[in-house]
Amino acid sequence: MKKIPINCPCCDAKLKVSKLVCDSCDTEVVGKFTLPLLMQLTVEEQEFVLNFLKYSGSLKEMANQMGKSYPTVRNILDDLIHKLNTFTNEN
Repeated sequence: MKKIPINCPCCDAKLKVSKLVCDSCDTEVVGKFTLPLLMQLTVEEQEFVLNFLKYSGSLKEMANQMGKSYPTVRNILDDLIHKLNTFTNEN
């Protein structure tokens, strides 16, 4: 499955969804919709969030599974929190 682009390939501006289609009945909804917050993250960041939930927020367990130190995983989380805060301040 192809990754949904989040930035314009020409000017790097944030893209918006303009059309949703029902596979069952072919109903189409057209407009300008902002991508959900988590879809605006990179694939790696999305995987980090999913693992964070999977391990019940245990950074120690995530560090073990990722083969990284606890401080490294904590820094990744802090960077992600900062990025999400930036997104919410833009909208």
